[in-house]
Amino acid sequence: MNTEFSLNSCVWLSADQFDNLEKHTQWGIEFVEKYAKFVKERSEIETNYAKQIRNLSKKYQPKKNSREEEESKYSFCRAFLTTLNELNDYAGQHEVIAENLTSQIIVELSRYLQELKTERKSHFHDGRKAQQYIESSWKQMESCKRKFERDCKEAERAQQYFEKMDADINVTKADVEKARQQAQMRHQMASDSKNDYSSYLQKFNQEQNEHYYTIIPNIFQKLQDMEEKRIERIGVCMKTFADVDRQVLPIVGKCLDGMTTAAESIEPKTDSKQVVESYKSGFEPPGDVEFEDYGQAMKRTASETSLSNSRESKEKPAGKSKGKLWPFIKNKNKLMSLLTSPHQPPPAPPASSPPSPSAVPNDPQSPKQHKEPLSHRLNDFMTSKPKMHCLRSLRRGVSGSGPEDFSHLPPEQRRKKLQGKIDELNKDIQKEMDQRDALTKMKDVYIKNPQMGDPASVDPRLTEIGQNIEKLRFEVQKFEGWLAEVEERMPSKSDTHRRSGLYETQNNTTVSNSCAQDRESPDGSYTEEQNSETQVKFDDEFDDEETLPTIGTCKALYPFEGHNEGTISVAEGELLYVIEDDKGDGWTRVRRNEDEEGYVPTSYIEVFLETNAKGAMTYI
Repeated sequence: MNTEFSLNSCVWLSADQFDNLEKHTQWGIEFVEKYAKFVKERSEIETNYAKQIRNLSKKYQPKKNSREEEESKYSFCRAFLTTLNELNDYAGQHEVIAENLTSQIIVELSRYLQELKTERKSHFHDGRKAQQYIESSWKQMESCKRKFERDCKEAERAQQYFEKMDADINVTKADVEKARQQAQMRHQMASDSKNDYSSYLQKFNQEQNEHYYTIIPNIFQKLQDMEEKRIERIGVCMKTFADVDRQVLPIVGKCLDGMTTAAESIEPKTDSKQVVESYKSGFEPPGDVEFEDYGQAMKRTASETSLSNSRESKEKPAGKSKGKLWPFIKNKNKLMSLLTSPHQPPPAPPASSPPSPSAVPNDPQSPKQHKEPLSHRLNDFMTSKPKMHCLRSLRRGVSGSGPEDFSHLPPEQRRKKLQGKIDELNKDIQKEMDQRDALTKMKDVYIKNPQMGDPASVDPRLTEIGQNIEKLRFEVQKFEGWLAEVEERMPSKSDTHRRSGLYETQNNTTVSNSCAQDRESPDGSYTEEQNSETQVKFDDEFDDEETLPTIGTCKALYPFEGHNEGTISVAEGELLYVIEDDKGDGWTRVRRNEDEEGYVPTSYIEVFLETNAKGAMTYI
């Protein structure tokens, strides 16, 4: 803005353009307000964006449960978790942008706007005041000028009247003297008005010169400086607006680099190995299926240690029998035979009664000495608490909590669960011991400094912690016993080769593996079932149920309660059907009707086997 003004230009500027300057500066203030509003809305957008990003990251964060903890061992799951964490940090940087925009621009502009409005108001107030003063001085000078003009006219008229009176001979001398004095007075008044006018004119010229060459230019200069500062402040804010984003770019870049590094850390082969390790069952694969010769009758080898000596095997029709691979067992009764048979020794008969004839050869104190190797494998797998859902879990996974010893799980998975439980209990023991040590130290301090507390107040808590430690140690011993049992039963590669060799050395006149796998006994040995459907099928409800044939009858010599799972209660003298004889474990499977069947101690009954019974025959 040019500060050099001529008199006319200053008059023109002050008179005509002062309002324009006022409008322009007001528009400048409104522009600053508009820019502050723009930055505020940008800050709100950044805040909302950061909030949405945080909510998105929180939404997909893994929940605190066992399933998510199980997934955390996979590299792609860990990479996704890292991405979510980096995204959360990324959202934090947008919050930083919003905070910096608010503190460095919005707050500063709000404060500056107040100062700008106050300064502008002050400058225009000074300008209007100077304008009013010069206008007042102008009016005063004009008033003096008009008075001087009137006095001059009055003096001229008084002079003319005096001359007229002096020339008239009819006028008295007194009237002429009066007219002369009046003319002199008017001349004096005109002379005084002239002096006043001259004085005010000189004063006005000085004030006008100062107004247009000093006061008004200074006000305009201040307005110009104010405008320049406003424009400069807008430029600084615009630069800050960009710098706020630029300041967080390095951290945003690190977040993006972290996401890239997480993605590059994914290891497909390692994850696949983890899957194998997680779901490895520990079962030993079945041995080779041997050739079955249907060209000659299959005779059962005589055995003096089994009640099935009186039964003879019958040849299966060709094309009707195929080997089944455990655990895919078709017949429900076979599966129940495997899962619900008692695994503890049967109770001894009452001492007051004489032993039954059938109890001698099947006495649990003298079990059979020879079993097929495959029966050993099933015995190794089965635990002391078999459940119906054990085999279902092989296909569908275990649902629910399951028994305390994890016997519903395959061997390898059971071993891992037991080991994890032991580690968890050891951690709890360590925590209790740490608390005990801390309380012991506190008690020592109380003993040395009785004023700090009563040492006896710590004793109840120490006793409680000691009891907790003992309970936890007992639990550890219990789980360690189960773990040792699992590790002893889990087959090794050397066992697998040894057992495969035993299969190959068996005589072809005995039953083959495929025949042996058609039936399971309570202890895991195998029997043969004639004319059975051999299609491998395993469903959740075991709909294709078959009823085991009767191989004889029995009479209960003593009453038996049958509290254990898989057993059946009998009354003394009751007659029952035998559907599976003793395999050397001291138990015989009997049936009361189509729906009631189970195991009873062999020493409690007297067995009468049919000579040509159709049904399962045990090969020893």
